[in-house]
Amino acid sequence: AFSLGAAANVAMTARRPVMFFSMEMGTLELTKRLLAGEARVEMRNLQTGKIREDEWTRLSHAVGRLAEAPLFIDDNPHCTVMEMRAKARRMKARHGDLGLIVVDYLQLMQPGKRSENRQVEVAEISRGLKILARELECPVVALSQLNRQLEYRADKRPMLADLRESGSLEQDADVVIFLYRDEIYNPESDQRGTAEVIVAKHRNGPTGMTRLAFLDHLTKFANMARE
Repeated sequence: AFSLGAAANVAMTARRPVMFFSMEMGTLELTKRLLAGEARVEMRNLQTGKIREDEWTRLSHAVGRLAEAPLFIDDNPHCTVMEMRAKARRMKARHGDLGLIVVDYLQLMQPGKRSENRQVEVAEISRGLKILARELECPVVALSQLNRQLEYRADKRPMLADLRESGSLEQDADVVIFLYRDEIYNPESDQRGTAEVIVAKHRNGPTGMTRLAFLDHLTKFANMARE
């Protein structure tokens, strides 16, 4: 939800071309999430078709805004870095400099060449995405899985060491951001409806934490000051 919201914001607000490579979810499901967040209509209403008249109006406007946004979703589940590079270069040639590339998520990507060691494959993918960002002069946001060991800690806030196949990912990334929702682990949490955005690494700036509102019914993050 966080990366999809960021992609939509760049495309709809900054009007910069965005490529969203999704190895996990299909275009239809992602589009539903975009519509729900933009129109502020609950996901379950979209899925069941139980939509009020005022919601239809908001959905209609949201469809129009999304249709005009330069947001391009590629849901090929077998994408490699080289294929992403070719598609991104074509997109840049057609639409100008890209504002953002999102990869959801890194561990599902296919390596250029097979290895018996998955860490070696992930390192190759990570380095390839780093080179892609420099070549296109465009930020690349790559989502990553975390190791399950954090589930057994008292404090379940993610740390750099929790990145799966962490060595190469931590080294290549300019910025590492973790999301943490306390209510997932503590149902009685007084932080329900919020998420911690933890900047664990920032090559050229400060680290730290801030909070966002998480609107579960819309599957959307939002600025707390506005909500």
